[in-house]
Amino acid sequence: MANTDRILQGLNPQQREAVACIDGPLLVLAGAGSGKTRMLTHRIAYLIASGAAQPWQILAVTFTNKAAREMRDRVDRLLEASGARVWVSTFHSTCVRILRRDIGHLGYKQSFVIYDDSDQLAALKRVLRGLELDERAYPPRSVRSQIDRMKSRGLWPDEVARLGSWEGDRIAQIYQRYQRELALSNALDFGDLILLTVRLFENHPGVLADYRRRWPYLLVDEYQDTNPVQYRLLRLLAGEERNLCVVGDEDQSIYRFREADIRNILDFEKDFPGAAVVRLEQNYRSTQSILDAASAVVANNLERKGKRLFTERRGGEPVRYYQAADDRGEAAFVVGEVLRLREQGCKLADAAIFYRTHAQSRPFEEELLKYNLPYAVVGGTRFYDRAEIRNALAYLRVLRNPDDTESLLRVVNTPARGVGSTTLERMLILAEDANESLYATLRRASAGGALRGTAGKGIAEFFAVYDDLRDVASSGQLALALARVLERSGYLRALEREASIESEARLENLTELLAAAEEFERQNRDGELSLQDGDEERNLIDLFLEQVTLLAAADDLVAGADRIALLTAHVAKGLEFPTVFLVGMEEGLLPHHASLNDDAALEEERRLCYVGMTRAMERLYLTNATVRRMYGSTRYNPPSRFLDEVPSDLMVGRSVPRPRAAAVSTSAPTVSRSGTETRSPTRGADSSIDYSEGQWEPGEVPPLRAGARVEHPIFGTGTLEQVMGGGSTTKARIRFDRVGVKTIVLRYVQLRLLS
Repeated sequence: MANTDRILQGLNPQQREAVACIDGPLLVLAGAGSGKTRMLTHRIAYLIASGAAQPWQILAVTFTNKAAREMRDRVDRLLEASGARVWVSTFHSTCVRILRRDIGHLGYKQSFVIYDDSDQLAALKRVLRGLELDERAYPPRSVRSQIDRMKSRGLWPDEVARLGSWEGDRIAQIYQRYQRELALSNALDFGDLILLTVRLFENHPGVLADYRRRWPYLLVDEYQDTNPVQYRLLRLLAGEERNLCVVGDEDQSIYRFREADIRNILDFEKDFPGAAVVRLEQNYRSTQSILDAASAVVANNLERKGKRLFTERRGGEPVRYYQAADDRGEAAFVVGEVLRLREQGCKLADAAIFYRTHAQSRPFEEELLKYNLPYAVVGGTRFYDRAEIRNALAYLRVLRNPDDTESLLRVVNTPARGVGSTTLERMLILAEDANESLYATLRRASAGGALRGTAGKGIAEFFAVYDDLRDVASSGQLALALARVLERSGYLRALEREASIESEARLENLTELLAAAEEFERQNRDGELSLQDGDEERNLIDLFLEQVTLLAAADDLVAGADRIALLTAHVAKGLEFPTVFLVGMEEGLLPHHASLNDDAALEEERRLCYVGMTRAMERLYLTNATVRRMYGSTRYNPPSRFLDEVPSDLMVGRSVPRPRAAAVSTSAPTVSRSGTETRSPTRGADSSIDYSEGQWEPGEVPPLRAGARVEHPIFGTGTLEQVMGGGSTTKARIRFDRVGVKTIVLRYVQLRLLS
């Protein structure tokens, strides 16, 4: 059997058509769960096996590291490891590698660092102070979002200024100053990665021609999520040959807030005349009842090409709906269903809870903690966002690029060396006046004796550490360099001297960081991490720092961990779970209140609902609450209009909520197929938790001592470390087994003494 025949085996007719359509522009409309990753990887393998392209002549671009890894692994298996040189990566990773080679054409150094959200905010705050602008009038997060949107549209500061409004002029001024700040630090932010690559290609045709020759075949996943600057990048790379295959689904375009333009996919045939179009409509993920329900919702949108999803998995459970009296009742129902499914043999990792906004997660977290159920809030505080991890990595970043102002500010006084904020502010002003980096100014001031006293001694001590570590950082030995940084900087000793519970946790996290660095080195040494063309010539430390910075929220999910996932519906895109709870199905939440008077935004909210529904493989629950407490206020939201768009024969459980008593039973309600609410038998009188009244009398001293084991109704078991104060303000500091250290007011909750 020919290699190409083997690659086409097992594909459905539409997938085979898309795989074998080699030359010219191709639009693949891939419905949810229709095997688009399979089609893409087989297409790459087909291009190579047919002789149309060598592995290094193919560029495949997607939006998440997780998707890129999966595609790369599948191609490798299909081609029996001969596909290792296919360039499969995200837009941002692709542009990083291009810029590492050729950014010198734009006046930058190849050792540039990439600023994440926190670094951007810190730089913008300095810019606002320099321009004497009040942060209350120009909130840094809002300004950052505006600049990010401008970059996604492909606009530079002078182009923003030409938009013509007074506010536009002010943002352009901030944007211009911010770009100068980045340039002095030899730093790029996420928006720069693509925008500068476009500028490189547009201003240097020879460089563009080289990359067109390098990649005559382009494949783009999730094309419906591309923004204007990504669109420009792809048009430039496609060139005259136009061997561009894009895969996407207009019904899953949900990133307008990131400037994603649904017209890119809707107008593909106009942009690339003569393009072939293939529809993938057979779904391999969900039951027919889930598909029919989700399709009925999204069919109400006008901006779509249309498709009819079908599956060979006939039947399946109907969609289940539950309306709770309030948000706590909603959480109790969801967790009760998780417990019921676990008793039937389902794993916790089989279930996921999707919500519209992160603020909705709290009652679900509290309910899960009550039952000691492990969970992961995807998109919450990530390992690499913790202060001690950022400090350690900042040392590596400064060693690789001393002009990195944000990293230098983080480490120059970490651990404490007596270098105060006043000294650093003065040095920043001098650096700006001299149009040089903070590092250059500090070096000059330290060498020339301009810095005296404690601050001068501290800066000299920092440079002694820096100079000692420079050689090991240049060697590219990642784990060794990181270990030497932690030791020579004194950071480990400082945490050990602190001898607190918090410092112990930080030391444990740094140990885990060292393990991650060792694993990264092992993967490279054993060839498990694909180093794309040219990467082998680069420092391993740079590659590690890039990988950490470019991680996406969905990459936080740990394979094999048996825990429930809590995440927004936006983050859920690209994932799948046997059981999905799409919660908060209310007007004002889903659809979001900001979309209610905007037809285009309302259609995107409907697409978001569709995305959430089609992540479910076997069971789908839609829930809401009559009363919801959020942002310090009580809301009475009517049910979401999207619920009315689900045909009545596909959904069970349309019920009227009962009044909720003051005492909340820890036994969660379940819902029968007829939709009536039932409760499991209570586990005794001690299982009720009264949230409405204080549990300790004002003058009562709780019979607790340090070292005692106690149980909290929400946080579970823990060890009492300290009792503070007295009377109605008595507090207890407790180290809980699952959630760490908490300080609680004893008046408001009953602790059960275990020992």
